Amino acid sequence: MAAGEVVRAGVPGDVIAEDPEHGYGAVVTASGRVSVAREHKPAVPELPFSSVQLARLDEALTLSARSTGLGFSVYLGDLGGDTRAFAEDLHAASGENAPAAVLIAVSPTQRRVEVVTGAESSRRLPDRACNLAVMSMVASFKEGDLIGGLVSGLRMLSDQAGPAKR
Repeated sequence: MAAGEVVRAGVPGDVIAEDPEHGYGAVVTASGRVSVAREHKPAVPELPFSSVQLARLDEALTLSARSTGLGFSVYLGDLGGDTRAFAEDLHAASGENAPAAVLIAVSPTQRRVEVVTGAESSRRLPDRACNLAVMSMVASFKEGDLIGGLVSGLRMLSDQAGPAKR
C-alpha cells in the first residue's frame, strides 16, 4: 500500500487497515507497531439537576419571592468546617438585600442544611418554622429526592412568611 491509497477491507490484493485484535481505528504498521486512533470525548461535568428539575426549582424560588416579598436563594455544595459561619457569610454576600433575604444552604456530602434569615425575614420566619422546613427537606433528601426537598422547603417557608406587606 502506498501513501494516500484508499484501502478497502475484503477486496483481494488490498491490505486490511483494521487490526481485528484492537478494533476500528487500529492498524499494524509495516514495522509491526500497532497504531490506534481513539476518539477523544471531553468529560461532561455532571450536574446535580436536570433541566426539568432546575425549572421546578426556579419556579419555586420565583413564586416564593413574589408571594412573600422576601429574597430566597439556594446554595448547594460544601459548607466547609464551620457550616453555620459559611452559610452566614454567603447570606451576607447578598449585600443591601440581606435583611429581607432567606438562604437555604445544603451540603449533601456533609449531611448539613442551614437556613439563614436576615433582620426583616427573621421576624416573619421564626426558628420553629425554619426547623420544620429543614425537617421536611431532610425527609425528602433521605429518600433521594433533593429537588423535591428544596421545593417543599421553599413552599413551607413562604407559607409561614405570609404575603408581602404592601
